[in-house]
Amino acid sequence: MKTKIKFLDLELKNPIIAASGTFGFGEEYAEHYDIEKLGGISYKGLTLDPRDGNDGIRVWETPAGMMNSVGLENPGVDAFARKIWPRIQDRNLISVVNLGGSTLETYLEGIRRLEHCDYDILELNISCPNVKAGGMAFGTEAKSAERITRAVRMTTQKRLMVKLSPNVGNIGEIAKACQAGGADAISLINTVQAMAIDTKSREIVFNNTYAGLSGPAIRPIALRMVHQTAKAVNIPIVGMGGISNADEVIQFLMAGASAVQIGTAFFTNPDQIFQIPTELEMWMEKEGVQSLEEIIGIV
Repeated sequence: MKTKIKFLDLELKNPIIAASGTFGFGEEYAEHYDIEKLGGISYKGLTLDPRDGNDGIRVWETPAGMMNSVGLENPGVDAFARKIWPRIQDRNLISVVNLGGSTLETYLEGIRRLEHCDYDILELNISCPNVKAGGMAFGTEAKSAERITRAVRMTTQKRLMVKLSPNVGNIGEIAKACQAGGADAISLINTVQAMAIDTKSREIVFNNTYAGLSGPAIRPIALRMVHQTAKAVNIPIVGMGGISNADEVIQFLMAGASAVQIGTAFFTNPDQIFQIPTELEMWMEKEGVQSLEEIIGIV
């Protein structure tokens, strides 16, 4: 397959990974699509204990994307390991387990309880803007990002990818700290912190006041931050933020990403997303590109 890429010591059939929080565990999509056309799936973010998520409105559409305040609703790591993982473990694609937490200990205990699951990559989520404790708090300063990355590195031998927030001043500094702490790869960006007001009710839309903005509106920001991160670290990067077609995938590869995650676009046009690998092959033939790795970081 022409679109295959090497990521760490893994081979992805193409650089398209479903982003955490937008694809569940893939089971609902598998009823309608051949999800093994994707390179991988980053599963719904897990926490040590089950979470019901945030109260109130959770999703709000914007002119160029959507806002969400789901609050990491998930069944918890034990339910995933015992019930869900056995159902999905044999898929022919790369499996990424996304893990969030409220304290360092909840992260580490969650990792320990998942250790017997033979997934491919641990995505350490230190970037969720929609939980009041932990989450993004670990990813907004270099010292705390390095500290939690190092602690996780000492807890697991899994391939470790750290997911970063755009809500920081110097993304390169945060990424370098994660690399120093032992990260094998970086993924970015999570949603951009934003706000909405309902003028009819004259109230803030979200109970949590602020929510995460995703979709096309944040793509230029994500592209800039992937480029800055690629200049700062020498470990692989997975880019994400408003990607919905092959041309946008190529932009992120040229900026320095080795693969991409797609999220919000699955809500609007999943048919299009499953066509991207074919469109990438067509572009490669037209441009005379033998391997997508030729264009990674060329700008």
